[in-house]
Amino acid sequence: MNAAYVSALSALAGSAIGAMASFATTWLTLRNQERATLLVQDRARRETLYGEFIREASTLFGDAFQHALDDPAKLVNLYAIVNKIRLFGEPETLEEAERVMQRIGATYFAPNKDLSAYADIHHSGDLDPLCAFSAVCRKELAIARR
Repeated sequence: MNAAYVSALSALAGSAIGAMASFATTWLTLRNQERATLLVQDRARRETLYGEFIREASTLFGDAFQHALDDPAKLVNLYAIVNKIRLFGEPETLEEAERVMQRIGATYFAPNKDLSAYADIHHSGDLDPLCAFSAVCRKELAIARR
């Protein structure tokens, strides 16, 4: 084989290998960037969802503390949020959300309390039904940050 052919083939092979390496590097970089973007979007979705749940559950718990459940439609939004948590949340977070829902239901069907009862409830730890849920959310979102 002629030396000119060997040089030409070597140059072509070197160019092909360089182009493939450049393509592979670009592909891996874009793939990692896309994955990072999806993780950030997922975390933001969860933060929003958990914030909605906390806001709605807090409102309903305050209402349940002083009122009976006269309109079950009040709970529809909370149930919708919990079902979204079923889609996007971790099992432990869902379990705590369901616990909060059950607690709100139990509070609605318990005898109404007056404002003086807040002092007794505060000491027994019953005033913050969202404490465990918030802790689980914090743990889940910390994991999602990695």
